[in-house]
Amino acid sequence: MLIIPVKDGENIDRALKRFKRKFDRTGTMRQLRSRQHFTKPSVERRAQVQKAEYIQHLRDQEEI
Repeated sequence: MLIIPVKDGENIDRALKRFKRKFDRTGTMRQLRSRQHFTKPSVERRAQVQKAEYIQHLRDQEEI
């Protein structure tokens, strides 16, 4: 549970913005979305390898 202390005289919009930022950093929504469907470990590894290859390709392009 997130607790955001609101200071005296603080704008509620500013406190809400701090709450949203803190909530995003916890990764709760990303975790919920990933748990909606099961992916096999082999598929996850394949996706990680493809992502790493793509990033490496972009870095190689920068060096040229």
